[in-house]
Amino acid sequence: MSSELPFLPFALPEIGEEEIAEVVDTLRSGWVTTGPKAKRFEAAFAEFLDEPQIECIAVNSATAGLHLALEALGIGPGDEVITTTHTFTATAEVVRYLGADVKLVDIDPRTLNIDVAQIEAAITPRTRAIVPVHYAGLAVDMIAVLDIARKHGLRVVEDAAHALPTTLEKELIGTMGSDATVFSFYANKTMTTGEGGMLVTRNAELAQRARVMRLHGMNRDAFDRFTAKTPSWYYEIVAPGFKYNLTDIAAALGLHQLKRLPAFQQRREQIAEAYNRAFVDLPLLLPPQAPEGDVHSWHLYVLRLADDLAIERDAFIERMYAKGIGCSVHYIPLHLHPYWRERYGLTPEQFPHSQKAFERMLSIPLYTAMTDADVQRVIDAVRGIALGED
Repeated sequence: MSSELPFLPFALPEIGEEEIAEVVDTLRSGWVTTGPKAKRFEAAFAEFLDEPQIECIAVNSATAGLHLALEALGIGPGDEVITTTHTFTATAEVVRYLGADVKLVDIDPRTLNIDVAQIEAAITPRTRAIVPVHYAGLAVDMIAVLDIARKHGLRVVEDAAHALPTTLEKELIGTMGSDATVFSFYANKTMTTGEGGMLVTRNAELAQRARVMRLHGMNRDAFDRFTAKTPSWYYEIVAPGFKYNLTDIAAALGLHQLKRLPAFQQRREQIAEAYNRAFVDLPLLLPPQAPEGDVHSWHLYVLRLADDLAIERDAFIERMYAKGIGCSVHYIPLHLHPYWRERYGLTPEQFPHSQKAFERMLSIPLYTAMTDADVQRVIDAVRGIALGED
């Protein structure tokens, strides 16, 4: 690694003075767990989506949100849920939490999103739901997914961990016709609360169930009980719930990160466009673009090495690290992990597009705190390696 320049990480959150001041205010307020700022954050997120009927439930991770949504929809033992193999394990593991089975399908090699054409072929009498994943920030064809769901009487929960503020036909992901959508605010996402997520839905019953199950199956919110002006210590447990609430400390970050999201998006687009221009002549497959007029959130910038590029993916990443630049791979597909492989008897041959993409892909740094000089460092490194100059 070069001794002249600091290591450039794969991802880094951008936390400003307003976020810090809001967290300090929270600490001084005496209310650090779920309370007034979590409520404000939910309201602000609903306002951002600009859909009056949508309810927002703040949770401590997108994993928690996916679990709550599927639980509220009644997914359980004997059921099947269709999703893609090309995702992080959280998308599928929540199905197993509920005792249901996962049915994995391949990706469309053009978009790296779930192959909608394969969804219908995967439906069996046990299928109850579809969980599409908006990979890297590019929207799945939700119109087609929802058509399939309506035709077969299935529920749809969108894994939108990468997809804020992604749009499809100029509609924000989270405002379409699915039963629920779940966003992530993990440290490397397009906005962050450190750990956290948001479950959004138009289904009032689903929202009510998720709120109850979010905090131990309690029929009264702890914040309401502890701030009431009259004695209100009594509560009832109406279900064996979970511990999935978002703290006010985390929500304090979210309040200001959400305000900065448009500027964050603009910067991500600038970096992605700089990469697109710089790499267009290289033996690389560049990431798919959003349709004209729509927004790609650019959570990830994923390159695929062309077949005629001699260097292997792992060696490419090692060369990048040698130049002081962090990279990652999104993802090691589920069919390659021991648990999923062994439970369902999966092989790479069943998922040729995901398998090939995995073998040739790497994610390069793309985050808002990058300077133009940082972006140029990445460009120079990628070009040098791809052209065999280094």
